[in-house]
Amino acid sequence: MAGIKKNESFFEDVYDVTRLIPKGRVTSYGAIARYLGTAKSSRMVGWAMTNAGSQKPKVPAHRVVNRNGLLTGKHHFGHPDLMKQLLEKEGIIVVKDKVKNFEKLFWDPMKELSLD
Repeated sequence: MAGIKKNESFFEDVYDVTRLIPKGRVTSYGAIARYLGTAKSSRMVGWAMTNAGSQKPKVPAHRVVNRNGLLTGKHHFGHPDLMKQLLEKEGIIVVKDKVKNFEKLFWDPMKELSLD
């Protein structure tokens, strides 16, 4: 993992990767899991995101969506529209709970954080 220091906690590793997602970009639970070498752990990444609100430094969990660009974690933000609002504040268009131009805005840690 070129971009982050390996922690003893999987959740901490997830938070470290999530903190690296640039404003105006999104990634998926599965992309984070693959980057961490645990491709079948996308659900665990989702569980980490449910606890992200209490983390310091802040974790931009709103930038993590499902593999199709859907805001499947929106119900963990306290208000049903908060995740959408946070993304829109960064210039991301969301239509019917799906990121518009998802492929264009997708941030893949395997590519973005590699040493190459």
